[in-house]
Amino acid sequence: MKNIAIGLLIPFIGTTIGSAMVFFMRNKINRKVERLLLGFAAGVMIAASIWSLIIPSMDMAEQQGKTTWVPAAIGFSLGILFLLLLDHIIPHLHLKKNKPEGIKAKLKNSTMMVLAVTLHNIPEGMAAGVVFAGAMAQNSGITLAGALALAIGIAIQNFPEGAIISMPLKAEGISKPKAFIYGMLSGIVEPIAAIITILFTSTVTPILPYILAFAAGAMIYVVIEELIPEAQEGEHSDIGTIGFAIGFVLMMVLDIALG
Repeated sequence: MKNIAIGLLIPFIGTTIGSAMVFFMRNKINRKVERLLLGFAAGVMIAASIWSLIIPSMDMAEQQGKTTWVPAAIGFSLGILFLLLLDHIIPHLHLKKNKPEGIKAKLKNSTMMVLAVTLHNIPEGMAAGVVFAGAMAQNSGITLAGALALAIGIAIQNFPEGAIISMPLKAEGISKPKAFIYGMLSGIVEPIAAIITILFTSTVTPILPYILAFAAGAMIYVVIEELIPEAQEGEHSDIGTIGFAIGFVLMMVLDIALG
C-alpha cells in the first residue's frame, strides 16, 4: 500500500515542481519552448493511453472471456463523452484565449485558467488510479512496475504543464508565491481522482477493462481538444511535432521497459 500511495502522489509532485519554475524563470516562457512542451505532453498522454490503458483493457477482457474490443470501444467512447460534458459545464479559460468556456460564472480569469488545467488533470488522475487498481487486482495482467511507469510518465508531462500555468499567471501580475500555489492546486485533483477511481473499481473488478478504456478516452479528448491545437497555434512550426515524438517515444519506452 505504501508503494501505491507514493505512486499516486508522483504525478502531483510533477505538477508541483513544474509550478515552482515560476521562481526561477523569466516572466514568459519562450513560445517555441511552450510549443515543444505542449507537444511533449500530448505525446506522453497518447502513448500512455495506448500501452498503459487500451491494450491492458483488451488483454483483460480476453482473460475474462469477453469480446476483446467491446469494453475498449464502449469505455473509450464514454470517456470522450464524459470530458465533453465537463468541458461544457465547468467554467474555464484556456491560455491565450479571451472567451471563457463552460457555464457562465463570475470568476477571475486566473481562477478559470486554473480550472482549465484542473479539467485536464482529471483523466490523468483517473488513469493513474485505474492502473493501480489493476495492479492490486488478481489476474489483471497489470504489474505494479507498469503502474509506476504510467505515474512517472504523467509526472514528466505534468512538469511542463505546471510551468505553463504558473508562468502566465505571474505575467498577469499575480505574485510568484500565489502563481505557484495556483499551479500546484491545479494538480491536486489527480490524487483525488485516482483514489476515487481505485475505491470504485476495486468493488466492481469485472468493469476494470471498461474503466481503463474510459480513462484513455478522457485523456485522448484532452490531447485532441486542447494540447495539439495549442502546440500548433500561430506561425507554422514543427517544434510541437518534435516534442510530441519525444514524449511518445519516452512514454512507450517507460511502459515497455518497466511494465
